[in-house]
Amino acid sequence: MEPVQILQKHWGYASFRPLQSEIIQSVLSNKDTLALLPTGGGKSICYQIPALAKPGLCIVISPLIALMKDQVEQLTRRGIPAAAIYSGMHISEIDRILDNCIYGKLKLLYLSPERLQSNLAIERIKQMTINLIAIDEAHCISQWGYDFRPSYLQIAEFKEQFPNVPMLAVTATATPEVAEDIQQQLLFSKDAAFFQQSFERSNLTYVVLNEQAKTTKLLEILSKVNGSGIVYARNRRKTKEIAEMLKRNRISAEFYHAGLKPTERSYKQDQWVNNKIRIMVATNAFGMGIDKPDVRTVVHMDIPDSLEAYFQEAGRAGRDGKKSFAVLLHQKSDEERMEKQLDHSFPPMSQIRNVYRALGSYYQLAVGGGLGTSYDFNLGEFAQRFDFKPITAHHCLKVLKDTEWIDLTDAVFVPAKLMIKASKEELYSFQLTNKNLDPLIKTLLRSYQGAFSHHVKINEGKLSKFLNIQIPVLHKMFKRLALEHIIDYQPPKDKPRLTFLKERVNAENLLIDTKRYNLLQKRRRDRLNAVFHFINSDECRNIVLLRYFGEMNSNKCTLCDICTGRTSSKLSNEEYEQYATKIEEVLQLKPLPIEDIMSKFSAKHHNKVLKVITYLLENEYLRQNSEQLLVWDSKEN
Repeated sequence: MEPVQILQKHWGYASFRPLQSEIIQSVLSNKDTLALLPTGGGKSICYQIPALAKPGLCIVISPLIALMKDQVEQLTRRGIPAAAIYSGMHISEIDRILDNCIYGKLKLLYLSPERLQSNLAIERIKQMTINLIAIDEAHCISQWGYDFRPSYLQIAEFKEQFPNVPMLAVTATATPEVAEDIQQQLLFSKDAAFFQQSFERSNLTYVVLNEQAKTTKLLEILSKVNGSGIVYARNRRKTKEIAEMLKRNRISAEFYHAGLKPTERSYKQDQWVNNKIRIMVATNAFGMGIDKPDVRTVVHMDIPDSLEAYFQEAGRAGRDGKKSFAVLLHQKSDEERMEKQLDHSFPPMSQIRNVYRALGSYYQLAVGGGLGTSYDFNLGEFAQRFDFKPITAHHCLKVLKDTEWIDLTDAVFVPAKLMIKASKEELYSFQLTNKNLDPLIKTLLRSYQGAFSHHVKINEGKLSKFLNIQIPVLHKMFKRLALEHIIDYQPPKDKPRLTFLKERVNAENLLIDTKRYNLLQKRRRDRLNAVFHFINSDECRNIVLLRYFGEMNSNKCTLCDICTGRTSSKLSNEEYEQYATKIEEVLQLKPLPIEDIMSKFSAKHHNKVLKVITYLLENEYLRQNSEQLLVWDSKEN
């Protein structure tokens, strides 16, 4: 089938979005390809369709378990065989998935980059017919990027073992420096192709407002702009507080963060996607992989860590091409808080060693042991036991992750699984002597026929409802069956997983490249300074944002708060409106020189009035006639 026929069959779209067809043809021509498509630009289709168009299997390397699971579920619903392997899975299930890949039953296999360090996994992959290697969130490979992940550096070595297989790297956010670094780090061939869609979103208006009463301003924004929206807040507590405040003001809202139970997260997300909830108040854990085209407003209640993160989150508004707004509310104190947060993010070596030493004690690992072992991890419990501040422990663990001593995943729901170990004869004999467990065993046999050969996922909610028993009772029954060696049972999990990537060493021998550590700190500061510049600049928001991503010749958007003259770094909104209104009233009578306009205001306000006049001239609300008199331009702006 031709790519467009595959698109129509599985996705139901009549044609490709901009650049998708060119990217797909480049991959089908066996070229290494880098694709920069903004959020909502349809990056995943660019590797999913070539995977279906060619014989064999596409390996997709992705850093986020939740995103991998989401994509596999979407593909399965479309009738496309796909699977993902990630930490926390049972070895028998991993084995089964790899076998299915080798014998041609799957078209896409999603892996975390850490899997590429497993010799066992590599040897199995070598037995597969690989048609494409796709790298999702490719900016993670660049040390200059905002989300550098050292494990991505293993990809080049992995690629060398498949010299005739093309590679497609996709990302939504990369500066020119990062785009070049991606291609170098991935050892792209000389004839590699590079496709970049402009970062400009002409239907999206960027607004940055300095507000002391942020929640009041939020209510005003949501009352003026109808439709669905996302409100981003910096922590879990604030998401709940803001959502409750919106509800009190008769705005349909819910809160979302990674600490909620999976069923609750899924329910809230579905309610919002289907417009049963208007506003989702969330941490940055929300939005990845969600394609909701009709979001009219994205409001940031706090300063983002980087312009890359801001562009991705703000870009979730207006994917349907209709007029939408991205509003960032800030105060000067926010900048001071971000500066402190940056300092805390790079703790001294003594603190890092203390946390590493505590991890060894927490899991009772001997020096020289632990390589490749994984454990459930509870940050609060860990910090309390060893008397760490949770935020200190968090930042030290992040450094240990970034320097590849450990891997620490976000909390991801893993459903319960079981496999029947007993033979059919043994099972029948057990049922005769254990009548109370007989209904459960019969239901398992009817509902999960593959359970004799491999671990199957169990929907415990449906099972308990069908058997008319409580879930805790069901758990006891499963544990009894496991003790009798009738089944192998794996309870559901919803905890972060910590994996030791190297053998445990004495904390004094923990080595971290301080030169690189300092470089990462500098790059993080540079990105934060770029955010501060975006917030405090008197230049068109669109121009500042696009220049950061390498587009140097963009035009004023005419819509943002700077272009419309709503914002000045030295003026409150109220002052601006007051001065601009009076200037308009004066000039409606007749054209005047600047001096005459200034005389209408007291001397102590002249600097601010001059500032407003400058804005009005720059944005063509005012013009000077042939006699150098100021004229109010009555045309619509």
